[in-house]
Amino acid sequence: MHMKARYRLFLRRKAIYYVFDTIENKFQSLKTKDKHQARGILAAMNQASQQPAMNLSLARVYLRHSDPHMAKRTWQNVLDEIIQIKTGPTQYRWQTASKDKAFDLIRDRTLIETQAEHLLQVLKTGTVSTNAFLRKIHNFSLDMNWLPVPVIPRRQWPAIHYKEKRAITIEEHQKIIAAEVNPERKTFYQLCWQLGASQGDIALLKGEDIDWQNETVSFFRKKTGVPVLVHLGPETLNLFKDLPAEGPLFP
Repeated sequence: MHMKARYRLFLRRKAIYYVFDTIENKFQSLKTKDKHQARGILAAMNQASQQPAMNLSLARVYLRHSDPHMAKRTWQNVLDEIIQIKTGPTQYRWQTASKDKAFDLIRDRTLIETQAEHLLQVLKTGTVSTNAFLRKIHNFSLDMNWLPVPVIPRRQWPAIHYKEKRAITIEEHQKIIAAEVNPERKTFYQLCWQLGASQGDIALLKGEDIDWQNETVSFFRKKTGVPVLVHLGPETLNLFKDLPAEGPLFP
């Protein structure tokens, strides 16, 4: 029994060929004025809609000849490539993200055999971070031409909802200090509070960053690179007096 063709060919404005989708009832431009080329595209579209399994097999053949690694490239290979081209803190963040257990669902799956439901399952299993990094992995694969088409269209990706961020309260800070028995770590937490700095900022402080004459400390925010100059009060100066005068304050 002959199956009815889904797409039909039309010649419309400015002698440009279009196909009409009989299922979705809409036209799509083929962006060509060449009749033979238009018929070739039409035949391919109808074949793809009628025989998806065979179409995938043909796609593998074409892709294998255009890129020998295409048939074997997995999502883990993509992660490894991204990590390799990153440097510094960014590379470390990608190394950490690559260990996300949610990625185990697709880690060994080849890109060309990945369907939308595979990535959606990763998103359901993972966290907000999983969503953010999977988008980047997917887009990197597209930019590198390792994916012929998006697995999930841009508008269909689930929205990223970050949790509300806030600083700790004075009561929470006091509880942390009261419970900490390690003197060095207690000083570390106190400086975080006094300077309004992140743990990464304080960990990088050196004795040379302190200007005892002007009673200030200067440093660069680790995350943003923004320079910071803080005037020190008596309590903070006393904390610094018990730390090394040169080199890292918390070696």
